[in-house]
Amino acid sequence: MVTRGLGFFLIGAAACAASPEPAPEELPDRIPTPYARPAEEAVLEPLPAARPVLIEGGTIWVGDGTRIEDGAVLLADGRVQAVGRRGQVSEPDEAFRVDAQGRHVTPGLVDTHSHMGVYPQPGVAAHADGNEMTDPTTPYVFSEHAFWPQDPAIEAAVAGGVTTIQVLPGSGNVIGGRSVTLKLHPRRSARVMRFPGAPFGLKMACGENPKRVYGSRGQQPMSRMGNIYKLREAFLRAREYRHRIRQYSKERAEYEEAWEKAQADPTAPKPKDPPNPPKRDLGLETLADVLDGEIRVHIHCYRADEMVQMLALADELGFEISTFHHAVEAYKIADVLADRDVHAAVWADWWGFKVEAYDTTPANAAILAAAGATPNVHSDSPIGIQRLSHEAAKALAAGRRMGLDLDEDDALRWITLNPAKALGIDDRVGTLERGKMADVVVWTGSPFSIYSEPTHVFVDGHLEYERDRPSRRWSDFLRGTAVEEVKP
Repeated sequence: MVTRGLGFFLIGAAACAASPEPAPEELPDRIPTPYARPAEEAVLEPLPAARPVLIEGGTIWVGDGTRIEDGAVLLADGRVQAVGRRGQVSEPDEAFRVDAQGRHVTPGLVDTHSHMGVYPQPGVAAHADGNEMTDPTTPYVFSEHAFWPQDPAIEAAVAGGVTTIQVLPGSGNVIGGRSVTLKLHPRRSARVMRFPGAPFGLKMACGENPKRVYGSRGQQPMSRMGNIYKLREAFLRAREYRHRIRQYSKERAEYEEAWEKAQADPTAPKPKDPPNPPKRDLGLETLADVLDGEIRVHIHCYRADEMVQMLALADELGFEISTFHHAVEAYKIADVLADRDVHAAVWADWWGFKVEAYDTTPANAAILAAAGATPNVHSDSPIGIQRLSHEAAKALAAGRRMGLDLDEDDALRWITLNPAKALGIDDRVGTLERGKMADVVVWTGSPFSIYSEPTHVFVDGHLEYERDRPSRRWSDFLRGTAVEEVKP
């Protein structure tokens, strides 16, 4: 084998004078991040084809404000194929039929703020993988790399009607790292659970959390001043890094053009050595993607004044903010958020557990909606995510008590279409429209009744939860550990 290789080298050397120079190695215009591969390229275990499903006889909540009584929804090939009145939607011969008479049908619920899988159940130190609190700015870490698909909380979330989640790093750092959006199929790895084509997110945090974590160690930041400084410093370095990448791309293009001219015209000057690319920096690559608008920014931020400061900082440094999370004082700047088209992910009534969470109102989401902003009701909890529709109902009731002209269709948007918009996936989920992903929930009654619960939950047309069928465990972790009632 060695002799053969050496002979090839000698033949090549002898022919060097007569052979054209090798073409320069092709390099991308920009350095791709190691996280940029879409889920489709990494799927090692594709989902089997879903059987066609006809759901008929119920009240269909389309999600855009339209309801269809005695309606029908046809699912096939992972998509919503038809929505209309019963009898207007044809039933394929091989369809699995769901009798929804007296029931309600909605789009699958979307939660923009979850730590399932990175802070899984049981909540013990061995499972705590959501915060890399070794540096106040860690844009180079990625929640997907810590996500445990065996987390028992995922199964419970699906039983509550949730079909899509954004998994975020925690809020211990000023920049916590990348988030990932997942479809809730029972799978063996986070990579194959990725929502196809969904933009990545970047988790950032202002306020008490970062300054408490690092101030207690005598490190920076120990104040809100330090928080802003660390953010500004990180993004200024990212802008310089992006400039070096662009300069390299320009020099590389010039080199390749000169090389092609030299090959075509022997009298043309030969180019010098090709330029060297900048040394890769995974964290600065992430922030450069944010500056280019390829990654959505999600900021843990409670106080209204800090949200305004973050908007000003984003303007200064050249990035956009998708969503303020928790945002207990968002109602104070509802007009600003509406004008800037910035989303607010809020709780219904969590407050008072720390100083920056004191000044809120249960009507937060309702005030935002009435002002023309786009609130969504998030969970930040493996318990709350099981009752996301009830959380939205509480927020709606608080707004109605104030006299705001809102209805249950508005509340449905807070847990379907609005969070889908915040994640950049509203063209595929959030409403029951032809061509969208077949994420559908059948409820025993109105989704906003405390007495209602899902009977069927479909994800991409696959029946991932059915209330009345024998229990099947998603997580091997639970096998043999749960006490189950055996029917006589």
